[in-house]
Order: sequence, then structure tokens, then C-alpha cells
Amino acid sequence: MENNRLCELLRIRYPVVQAPMNWVSGAALVAAVSNAGGMGTLGPNAGATAIETDVGLTGERLRNQIREARSLTTKPFAVNIAVGVGSGRQYSQRCVEVAIEEGVQVAVVSVGGPDVYTTALKDAGITVLHAVSTARHAKKAAEVGVDGVICEGFESGGHKGFTELTTFTLIPMVADAVTIPVVAGGGICDARGLLAAMALGADGVYMGTRFMVTRESNSHPSVKEAVVGGDDTCTTSLPKDMMLARDLKNRFTEKYLEMNAAAASPEELRGYLNEHSQFHAQAGGDAEGSEICCGQVAGLIKNVAGAEEVFQEIVGAMPSSVNRLTRNITVFL
Repeated sequence: MENNRLCELLRIRYPVVQAPMNWVSGAALVAAVSNAGGMGTLGPNAGATAIETDVGLTGERLRNQIREARSLTTKPFAVNIAVGVGSGRQYSQRCVEVAIEEGVQVAVVSVGGPDVYTTALKDAGITVLHAVSTARHAKKAAEVGVDGVICEGFESGGHKGFTELTTFTLIPMVADAVTIPVVAGGGICDARGLLAAMALGADGVYMGTRFMVTRESNSHPSVKEAVVGGDDTCTTSLPKDMMLARDLKNRFTEKYLEMNAAAASPEELRGYLNEHSQFHAQAGGDAEGSEICCGQVAGLIKNVAGAEEVFQEIVGAMPSSVNRLTRNITVFL
């Protein structure tokens, strides 16, 4: 797309970044998104079918996924670096090292401050997009030197902060706060969402749930079926330690919220979560009794499609969406 800052920065055709999703966004999905003209992103535990606690093996698993993605596409793609805290930092550090060793072109950094890895990644020639949830965080990321910020509204799936800022309010606040490219996430899955995000000041969009429900994703078929069957109220937010998580409603979320309301201890909640984690849903197929991170946009997704088809739907619907917007704008002119 000519004259679009995000497309120029990432060297992609369409201003669409596939959000990294735990156990879901492996090499096949990443390559399919990049081949279709967007930016595919390898997520945590990409391509894995078992939980790995060894730091070295975690790094090698990422290396294998990077190389597999390269065998499937010649287009640019990104690697997600989930910064983490405490002992979890050793995993992200190793992933940074592997990304640098493998000459990855783009890093999507999340779940942590921009001052942790930005310098090392930039020094290695890697373009850095940093995920934020407030305008203040966006300004800090820009000051540290990231190339672009991803602002995730409260509608988005997975982990986020406690601010509860919606995409509709967050995008213009961030766009006003920084001069670098802004990527909008949360509640976006089609041409209408893309157009709305750009009208609010974003340079592109960050889509996760729609790509989770594609043929190329590693998401279990039962999970894809559950998301397609969702309606406008099919998700809920769960409080987890220092953040919130938006999940698809099921027996797992019902039990978790009951435990939280009954003042269960952090250890009890964490234990229940570990026994019914995203791994058990996405890799094991327990779509009813385990966690499925999922955005509110699930209610708009009606089929399992290929990544190329998702882009074709967006591009094909763009003219009518623009015409509708133009007609409505003429009221004020």
C-alpha cells in the first residue's frame, strides 16, 4: 500500500500484522499471512505440542520455527518476544539471542517494558514494534527508540493491562501522543475494522482471533469450532495476578470466576489455571474445560478460512466500506 508508513516500515503490501498467539501461530500460519501480503508473527510456543521448561530447548524450538517459516515464504515475518518477569525473563532473553542469531527482521515485543530489549534488537538491525495499553506507555516506548507501537484495546483477546481502555478511545490517544507508526488491535477482523482504525489515527491493524480461526493456525479444530459458534457476548475477562485476560466463555471461565469471587488464593487460582491452560485447549482440544484466549471480535467470525481468503475478504470489502463512510461524511460537508 503506497504512502502507508507501516507498510513502508515492514515492507509489506497490506497494513495488517498477525498478532502472536500462544500455541497457535506457528510457521505455517506466519508464512501464509506474510505470503498474503501482511506481517506474520511467530508466537510463544510456536509449533509446539508439549510444554517445554528447558531454556535452551525453548530457544532451539524457536530457531526451528524461524527456519521452517523461511522455507515457506520469502516475505518478511516477525518473532514475538514476551518479556516476562522474574525467572521467566531467561526464556525471553534466549529468544532474543536466537532471533538475532537467525537474522530475524522484525520483533513484536510484549508483556514488559520497552527498555529491556529494544537496544539489543535495534543494534542487531531488527525493527521493533512494542505492544502498549496506554498513551503514556506509548510515549515511553517511543522515547526508548522503538520503530512503532501496537495499542491493544480492552476488546482484544489474551493478556492486557487493567486500564480497560477500549480500542475506539485508545487509538486516537496514542496517535496524538507519538509520531511513530501506530498499529491498532482489539475488535478488528474485517475491512470495516481496518478502515475505522485508520480513521482514528492508526497506520495499520493487529489481528489475532481472526487468524486463530484459519486453516493454517495450530489451534485445535474444536477450539476453532467453539470460536465460530460464539456470539456477541461469548467472551469474558479474568483477573490474573498483574493483568487481565480475555477468554472465550466456557466451563473453565465459569469455574475460575467462581473461585475468584469466593476469594480463592493466588496459588489456588494459579494451580487451577495451570491444570486447564491454553495448552490443554489449543494443543489438547479441551475447548470446554480449558482456557481459550479470544477477543470480542469472535462474534463476527462465522467460518474457518485460509489466511489468503481473510485478506481477499478484507480487500474485496474495502471499496464498499469506503463508499459507505464517504456517504456518511458528506452529512458534515
